[in-house]
Amino acid sequence: MTRVHDMGGRFGEGRITPEAEGAPVFSTDWHARALAVTLACGALGQWNIDGSRHARERLSAADYTRLSYYEKWMAALANLLVEQGVLREEDLAQPFATEETPALPQHPLAARCLHPEAVAQVLAAGGPAVRDSQVAPQFRPGDRVRTRRPANTLVNGGHTRLPAYAGCAEGQVLRLHGSHVFPDSNAHDRGEAPEPLYAVSFAAQSLWAHAEHPRDEVVLDLWQSYLEPA
Repeated sequence: MTRVHDMGGRFGEGRITPEAEGAPVFSTDWHARALAVTLACGALGQWNIDGSRHARERLSAADYTRLSYYEKWMAALANLLVEQGVLREEDLAQPFATEETPALPQHPLAARCLHPEAVAQVLAAGGPAVRDSQVAPQFRPGDRVRTRRPANTLVNGGHTRLPAYAGCAEGQVLRLHGSHVFPDSNAHDRGEAPEPLYAVSFAAQSLWAHAEHPRDEVVLDLWQSYLEPA
């Protein structure tokens, strides 16, 4: 069963309206702050990017549908901070510190603080996910493949990067990207488990019964565990 977040290609969700060219990156100031605090908390090293994605996916359907984009980020971040023992729920309920409020004791993770002058370098470095792997590539460019059902086979209800609309579809391998961290494992602290990652092309009509543009193609980056020979 897929979660509410997995809504790509779903009918009835309305037209997607891209922002106008030249629109500001952040429409309000707090959106920038939401991104900043998410990056700062990620630098504490208590979870990885796959775990943070899964935290947003795990929001209740009621919350996911009513919250805006960055509200989802903040709700998931609050959950992660409590789940990982970084903060308590009562800490999150505290008002902002002021000059009148007593200073709190230094947090055990304070030494991992991401300082403003280091942000540009950290973002430029990114989070490379290329790893050596003992798993040999099973496919080559030009091979026909079929995706399996879109579900985490390691953790029931767990994180996966195989979208629902691409489940059980036939496509063609375009290229091998090398071996990358496997998110279905990494999101659940089961190790990076790197395996081959492929760019796979699908005809739009193989993904949707009534594709708006049947001659279009969709290219997805998919891990070897998601694929089988067609």
